[in-house]
Amino acid sequence: MKKNIYDYTLEKLQEYFIAHQEKPFRATQVFEWLYRFRIKDFKEMTNVSKKVIALLEEDFTIEPLTLVTKLVAIDQTTKYLFRLFDGKLIETVLMRHNYGNSVCVTSEVGCNMGCAFCASGELGKIRNLTVGEMVLQVLMVQRDLDETFQRVSNIVVMGIGEPFDNYDNVLDFLRIINYPKGLEIGARHMTVSTCGIVPKIKSFATFELQVNLAISLHAPNNKLRNTIMKINQKYPIEQIIEAVEEYLKATNRRVTFEYILLKDINDSTKCALELVKLLKNLNCYVNLIIYNEVSTKPYQKTPKEKAEAFFNVLHSHGLNATLRMEHGSDIMAACGQLRAQKMKEEEL
Repeated sequence: MKKNIYDYTLEKLQEYFIAHQEKPFRATQVFEWLYRFRIKDFKEMTNVSKKVIALLEEDFTIEPLTLVTKLVAIDQTTKYLFRLFDGKLIETVLMRHNYGNSVCVTSEVGCNMGCAFCASGELGKIRNLTVGEMVLQVLMVQRDLDETFQRVSNIVVMGIGEPFDNYDNVLDFLRIINYPKGLEIGARHMTVSTCGIVPKIKSFATFELQVNLAISLHAPNNKLRNTIMKINQKYPIEQIIEAVEEYLKATNRRVTFEYILLKDINDSTKCALELVKLLKNLNCYVNLIIYNEVSTKPYQKTPKEKAEAFFNVLHSHGLNATLRMEHGSDIMAACGQLRAQKMKEEEL
């Protein structure tokens, strides 16, 4: 069976060419064609010999993902529903900010974390994505942006799935899209989000690229977090904070804590003050997020005025924070909604 060329890091492609008695610089040539020129056929590589092209055609596929649906919101947030090679569905989101175009990448088909407010885990985890399936999400959005001479400038691995549950593949994905002869997305413009897989937080501190780390916290104490994030029963807040302290000591890079505001659940002044107490001694940043409501979940978004009041408590106590408003609410922007809807349609 042919392998997916987008699964291969530069180093692995060099090993492939050496094993086939070819010079390792061929890997750099191929990477440039794949990611800078974004070819769709190996025959488009004009400075590569016919022998090498034939070798690649024999061993690799270069097919894209299948675009099932593309929805564009009023705020230009764009959601892509892709079909993978085995027929499974995933979502990818393009968010447009004043600092550039950010792509939210999915790392798994489904999710096992079971966060109570999230649509991603409703159908459970089917499998991890391959490296190439993550790379192709970015590449296909970039091809879309090529039509208007724009580029992907930021990556967040925050889509469907828990990235640290697919740890090795996620790291290779980051290496590929960072490579200077490829898409060349800077490490500091990439963020990986975890709901709190403590051993992997510690391991991530040793990753050679300076990629940002975000922790999906969403509650300031164990009692509340246990009710909305079942992962907390395995890795409680104290263990997460300890792991973050180790990470900060090893990397000296600021950590982001994500906090989705849920109406009358975690948005009180008391919760804000608890959050200040929990995080005040850490080199961190709090990203407050307005909840994208999901029809199958009982949770509601916090009203804007109350969200601003929560932010003001953090700010007045010296905690670095921003209040991020919802993106793409008119196109089912919450992770997993579009996928779940399409799967239900296909079952009928």
